[in-house]
Amino acid sequence: MWCDNCLLLFPLRTGAMVWMVFIAAYNLAGSILLFQKGQFLFFDYPEAQIYGGIGMGVMSICILTVIGLANDSYMFTRLCFFVWPIILLVVAVRAAFMIFQLDRQQGKIVWECNNGGQLWGTAGEANSASANGTMPSGLCSAGFHSLYIAFVFSLAIDFALQVYAYFMTWRFKKRIEHYYALATKENNIYG
Repeated sequence: MWCDNCLLLFPLRTGAMVWMVFIAAYNLAGSILLFQKGQFLFFDYPEAQIYGGIGMGVMSICILTVIGLANDSYMFTRLCFFVWPIILLVVAVRAAFMIFQLDRQQGKIVWECNNGGQLWGTAGEANSASANGTMPSGLCSAGFHSLYIAFVFSLAIDFALQVYAYFMTWRFKKRIEHYYALATKENNIYG
């Protein structure tokens, strides 16, 4: 028996394309935010840029998957099927490091909020405001624990959405293989 719609919440091809575009869009927004304001949450220099770069990698694989789905391309779909597990592993490790670093640097983030959004470790408010900008006020108004919980939940939801995207990629790959096998069988019977 062949399950054509196993666990799918949306139609396979179109739903997967919309899902991938959604994941790509919020990863782009998150990466831009990390590139611009990440130094206020992650204090070691390349850390925020690495996290943002991983978000750009997720966005890239989503765009490749959309191209494969839009063209019914077995090659692109198969490529994305084999790259997604690597991306998922990297995203899981990134989430663990981000959560650990936020918890470890809690005192520095609270200090930034208590000092008008000034970057931790800068000499003076006038120099830091012109060179680095200030911490977004929305991060301070919620309080650190609310920010931390929201961060943990958003990373968990992000991972779950990406696992479902991988599932849809696998499902579409299997659908192409199934139809190819049926066409070959029919061709052998009538050919």
